[in-house]
Amino acid sequence: MSKTFIFGHRKPDTDSICSTIALSYLKNKLGQNTVPVALSSLNDETKFVLNYFKIEEPPYLNDVKLQIRDINYHKHFMIDYHKSIYEAFKMMNNNNISAIPITKDNKLAGIVSLKDMTKDFIEGNFENIDTSYDNLLKVLNGKEILRFDEEIKGNLIVASYKSTTIIENVLMGNNDILIVGDRHSVIEYALNNKVKLIILVGTANLKDEHFKLAQLNNVNIIKAESTSLQTVKKINLCNYISTLISNCNPVSFLETDYVNDFLEKASKIRHTNYPIINAKGICLGLLKIADVNDNKPKKVILVDHNEAEQSAEGIDEADILEIIDHHKIGKLNTKKPINFRNMNIGSTCSIIYQMYQENKIPLTKEIAGLLLAGILSDTLLFKSPTTTEIDKENAISLAEIANINYEEFAMKMFKSASNFKNVANKEDVLYRDFKSFMIDNNKVGVGQILTLNIDDIMEEKDEYIELLEREAKNNNYNVIVFAVTDIVKNGSYLFYNQKAKKILENSFRIENIYEGYYLQDCLSRKNQIIPNIMDALDKNN
Repeated sequence: MSKTFIFGHRKPDTDSICSTIALSYLKNKLGQNTVPVALSSLNDETKFVLNYFKIEEPPYLNDVKLQIRDINYHKHFMIDYHKSIYEAFKMMNNNNISAIPITKDNKLAGIVSLKDMTKDFIEGNFENIDTSYDNLLKVLNGKEILRFDEEIKGNLIVASYKSTTIIENVLMGNNDILIVGDRHSVIEYALNNKVKLIILVGTANLKDEHFKLAQLNNVNIIKAESTSLQTVKKINLCNYISTLISNCNPVSFLETDYVNDFLEKASKIRHTNYPIINAKGICLGLLKIADVNDNKPKKVILVDHNEAEQSAEGIDEADILEIIDHHKIGKLNTKKPINFRNMNIGSTCSIIYQMYQENKIPLTKEIAGLLLAGILSDTLLFKSPTTTEIDKENAISLAEIANINYEEFAMKMFKSASNFKNVANKEDVLYRDFKSFMIDNNKVGVGQILTLNIDDIMEEKDEYIELLEREAKNNNYNVIVFAVTDIVKNGSYLFYNQKAKKILENSFRIENIYEGYYLQDCLSRKNQIIPNIMDALDKNN
């Protein structure tokens, strides 16, 4: 069963991660194969929650782009460099493929095409044989008479003249390979000259005295049932396939390479077939250009978001199976109808809890604790205007299952994430919980943090303001806002890029907004900040 990745948005908060883990647990209990993952590092609050309930952090997922490993390419289609040309041709012909990767110790050593074989068959040096005794037996359908060498390399001689002509005019030595019928004088002459190999064709047999002479002189003997013509026609196909390699470093791709990158490079090279390898150079098979359309995109379930800008890179290349969210519906497209559960509720974890109840799956204390933490975090202990009665009822039930005092736990959780003083990397603070949107043609970004001590931010506000201006310029934000929410006072302090000043004044009906302006009862980015910005941008357009 193929696995399905479950993840929240790119800058995951506690609700996003907890709902990811809890949903994966539920799906797996229902017989599915899912893996909870995170699209970036976790914030301090989320780390506190996972540590509190002794839950491992979900693994990191870089993207869900289509990779070569997702294509149904010709896995294990390759041949060892010591196999024969004939065996390679049969593999290619049986699979209707015009090239085959050549391996040595399982590593890619080259690639041979049908064109290479044809050229060798027409223009090759037919006198040179470089192969193994076993290849000769297999290709010629031969019978082993005497074997002294595993490797057979030499010059080919065909006994096509009169015996006396051959004996008087053809010099033979230990680098020669003789194809001969029932010409016993020629056979004896070759044995006395200690040739490398004699191939007996047709009805030819070896006399007892010649057998003993061959043993004495270490001459390899093979009996082929075919005629001289048939044997000569096949003999060069016995050669090692490696003798046809013209390029020991062919263009190849890693199985982890992205399909789009592969197609871009392949369009310039214009080959039809490409070897696929792993990071150690081990050959895994062959990819034909025509194989690209036979792919299996990564299966994903999205929680706590439904905007492409907030999701994993390559989300448009993935197979989205389901979305569970409590935000506004964005512009994310799917290839087919899916289960989309979207509720006007304070937390995705509230929806996940309802799914447990609907499926009659009992919760462990740990999973109940995660769901509770997600609800408390997203509703700011029920102070956020996004909070519903369902969130409150769910939190009370989950606290009973987890056997904890949710108010005390919430304050510990908020405290774990509210120490921002002297943080060297201000970007980490800004992007700790950050969401990006496209509103018409305007790129908007809103970061939000919770604090129990606003002085930690105010003492360093100039650094944050400089950061906002820099990020707006470098990332083409029309509006970028940093909301610092004081959960004791129940309000938020707003910092922004100067280009957004007028937009924010219109958004919140403020006559002269300034950096660090305090908005009482402004707690929700989803319900209070982003909708107001959207309205102001609409009116501005």
